[in-house]
Amino acid sequence: MTRNVLAINPGHNGSAALVCDGKLELYIEEERMSRAKYDGNPFKAMMHIIERYRIDELVIAGTGQENHRLPWTGEDSYGALVRKYHPNVQIMRVGTNHHDGHAYSAFYNSGFETAAALIVDGSGSIFKFRFSERDEDSIDAFETESIYKCSYDEIKPVYKIGANNGIPTIESPNSEVGGSVTTVKAYEAVSEYLGFGFIEAGKTMGLAPYGRPDKNIPNLFYEDSGKGDKNVLIPHYPAGAFIDEKTISYLRRPEGFYNWHRDASKVTDAAKNLAWKVQQETQERVGDLIEKAVDMTGEENIVISGGYGLNCVANYYFKERFPELNIFIDPVAHDGGTSIGWAKRRYFEGNKDGERDPLTTLYLGPKYEYTVEDLENFEDLEVSDADSVSIAKLISEKNIVAMFQGRAEAGPRALGNRSILYDPTDVNGKDFVNTVKGREWFRPFAGTVLKEHAKEWFDLRGMDETPYMMYAVELQSKAIGELPAITHVDGTCRVQTVTEEQNKHYYDLISEFHKLSGVPVLFNTSFNLAGEPLVEDLKDAIHTLRNSKIEYLYFPELGKLVTLKNVEETVEETTEE
Repeated sequence: MTRNVLAINPGHNGSAALVCDGKLELYIEEERMSRAKYDGNPFKAMMHIIERYRIDELVIAGTGQENHRLPWTGEDSYGALVRKYHPNVQIMRVGTNHHDGHAYSAFYNSGFETAAALIVDGSGSIFKFRFSERDEDSIDAFETESIYKCSYDEIKPVYKIGANNGIPTIESPNSEVGGSVTTVKAYEAVSEYLGFGFIEAGKTMGLAPYGRPDKNIPNLFYEDSGKGDKNVLIPHYPAGAFIDEKTISYLRRPEGFYNWHRDASKVTDAAKNLAWKVQQETQERVGDLIEKAVDMTGEENIVISGGYGLNCVANYYFKERFPELNIFIDPVAHDGGTSIGWAKRRYFEGNKDGERDPLTTLYLGPKYEYTVEDLENFEDLEVSDADSVSIAKLISEKNIVAMFQGRAEAGPRALGNRSILYDPTDVNGKDFVNTVKGREWFRPFAGTVLKEHAKEWFDLRGMDETPYMMYAVELQSKAIGELPAITHVDGTCRVQTVTEEQNKHYYDLISEFHKLSGVPVLFNTSFNLAGEPLVEDLKDAIHTLRNSKIEYLYFPELGKLVTLKNVEETVEETTEE
């Protein structure tokens, strides 16, 4: 009988993952269901699964800081709900080892038989850092960075770095703990300084290439130790850290600064240069941790997870710095991915020789059935026939086309199933689509390229493909100037390769665009508006169409194109509401 393991991650990027006999069957982020960005209570995601599948085991992860207990009985609310549907379910709670979940996800997804896992996170679980065999010689602190030695027989930490406000650094052979700000918290501190949310580090990454070296900004980390300089970064675990702009006069923000990201003329050199500096220093620091992982484990297979794993600029830097290593970046590196890790771990704990199932696709969302009649039931929609040829022509004529098909992508990146598509050769394309989506002026866009043409257009640094859009890569000489809409100010592009086997409809569309334009690449961004999660189901797709200036919505599986009967009037009326 099939053994089904459900794991959930309460906390930001709340998620649920289902593993059936070792195979990752389903992954859902709560925000896609609830429509609340970063929703940390995965009840809807969990309900979708438990109503459709038998559940033998439930793993409740998180960081140990969540408290979802029922009154009177004190029973865990998630476990109690699952037990109502599956009375014989075995329940396991693992709230004190957050980084374990990251390590499990990265390793099992990688396909390696053995590896070293490097977890670079903001703050995970509270961990007891011991410096001798005696309990009194221990310190409770938040785990921030961890190194694991991984095999299917055993996955165990060999080194942990932790943070606890206000204490001096103490080191032992297998751990280090102190009051300094570490990698992700430094990035969060700069993000908040720039007026973003602490979890919006991707925006800081997008701004960084506009900066340059600036002698007025001191180093964020000590060069000799890699520890955060407390004269620049004020630690405040677990919530975050702060830039000490009161002491460093150059970094004092002018009046009205918080509106700068809507107006390029208001951004200060200090802001741009600080973003550049945090990118440079943190990627170098993580590179040093990769070296430490290799030294401690003897492994040449390296897997990386935790929030910093989504830094596609740093990931490309690692490929240049360590060409001799086999590096796998977990594409669901944020906290949501820990549900995948724990579901896989529970399966392999009881089946060490169970069938390996490395990650081969991110199209892991729920399956939805919809028909042409479902589209025609929307009275404000025009529904017409379409195929890859006609859609490629629309895009070549500088029209925005959203594409909705199949199962939603796991993780934060749209890969052609929930995507907005545009012509990458349009010199005004970046500004145009940023305006349509309500995004900041400086934020770049990604490109999807036919795999067989990828190396002609992009420098993949030895990689054969990058199907999960985890690297911001340099363009080859023939592509320079040819893809202005997706080329960032530093000459890079976050790129996805695609094959016919991976996504036939998307591949066919890019192929037709290639025939028309000579360019085997499409401009690709997520199908959502600013501040919203990616669309999940049909009603979300139609809602986004109605509330935006997106012109066309393509359903390749149905061979249909949808437009609003009166676009201008619909958008105007929605805005007034």
